[in-house]
Amino acid sequence: MIAVISITVKLPSIKSNANAPSVAEIVMEKTSGRILHEINANQKLPIASTTKTVTAITVIENYDLEQTVTVPKECVGVEGSSIYLKEGEKYSVKDLLFGLMLRSGNDCAETLAITLSGSISNFTDKMNDLATKCGAKNTNFVNPHGLHDDNHYSSAYDLAKITCHALKNEKFKEIVSAKRHVATELTTNTKREWINKNKMLNSYEGATGVKTGFTKKAGRCLISSAQDGDMEIVCVVLNSPMMFERSKQLLDCSFQDYKLVKVIDKDKFNYVLPNENGEYKCLKIDFSFYYPIKNGEVLTPKLILPEKLETTVKSNQIVGKIEIYGSKQLIFYQNIYTL
Repeated sequence: MIAVISITVKLPSIKSNANAPSVAEIVMEKTSGRILHEINANQKLPIASTTKTVTAITVIENYDLEQTVTVPKECVGVEGSSIYLKEGEKYSVKDLLFGLMLRSGNDCAETLAITLSGSISNFTDKMNDLATKCGAKNTNFVNPHGLHDDNHYSSAYDLAKITCHALKNEKFKEIVSAKRHVATELTTNTKREWINKNKMLNSYEGATGVKTGFTKKAGRCLISSAQDGDMEIVCVVLNSPMMFERSKQLLDCSFQDYKLVKVIDKDKFNYVLPNENGEYKCLKIDFSFYYPIKNGEVLTPKLILPEKLETTVKSNQIVGKIEIYGSKQLIFYQNIYTL
C-alpha cells in the first residue's frame, strides 16, 4: 500500500558559500534527480577537464570499448595534462578511457575523438546530443578535453544531470571509481600504471568518482559522487578554490539532511477495481519510486482511477495513474495498469 512519508529527525543544513558570482555548486540525488543544494547552478561557466566526464560516457555509449585504436600524429603533444602518447602506439578504447579519467590525458581525449568519429567536430556533435538528451540547457562543447575556448561551457546543473545519467552505466562507474589501472600498449605489450588524480576516492568514505578539472579561467572544478546505503549523490563545484574540502562538506551535509525513502513499493501495490459486471480486476504499476526526503518533509500520494472498469478492459491496459506531491508540487507520476 501507499503511505504518507514523514521524517522528523533534526539534521544540520548546508551553509551558503556564494561570495563570488562565478562560484557554482549543486548537489543532486542520482536516481530522482532531486536538487539537494544549489548556488548559481545554471550559470554558464568554463568547466576545464570535467568535460571529460561527457567525453567518457559519449565513447561508452557509442563505441566498442575493446576496439583497438592507433594514436595519430596530430594527437601527440596536446597542450595541458597528458599521458604522453606516441604516434603509432596502439591501445584499447577502454585503456584510453582510464587514461582519460584517471590521469586527465588531453592526448587521450583527442585520440578517442578523432580515431572513433573521424574528427573533433563530429565527436563534439555527439557530446552535445548526449547533453541535450540528459536535459542540459546551458551547455556547448567544442572539444573533448576542456582546454579553454569561449564557446566551450556548461553549468553545474547540466554537469550534474549528465553525471547522474553516466553513473547508471556500470562501465562508466568501473572507470571513474578506479584508484589505479594498468594499461597495455599493444604493439610492444608494455604495461603502464596510472593512478587516479581524484583525491576524493582515498579521502572520502563512500566516494565513487568522478573527475577533477583546472584551467586559469575555469578555476578549480570537481565533479564528485558518493554513496551511503542506497543513496548515491553527485556534487559539482565550479571555480571553487578549496574544491575537495567544499565537496566533502556538501556531501556530508546532504547525506545528513536527506534520507532515500521507498515512497511507492510496486510489490505492495495491491489495489483492485470492479468492472460493470461486478467482477474485480487487480491493478499494478511498473516500478517502485525512491525519493530523498528532507527533515520534516511530507509527501502526499494521489490515486486517479475510475469508480468502475469497463467490461472490455484487457490485461496491461492503462486505467489510471498515481501522483506524488511534495509542498503541493507534483514530483512524480506513473501509470496504473490492469494485471
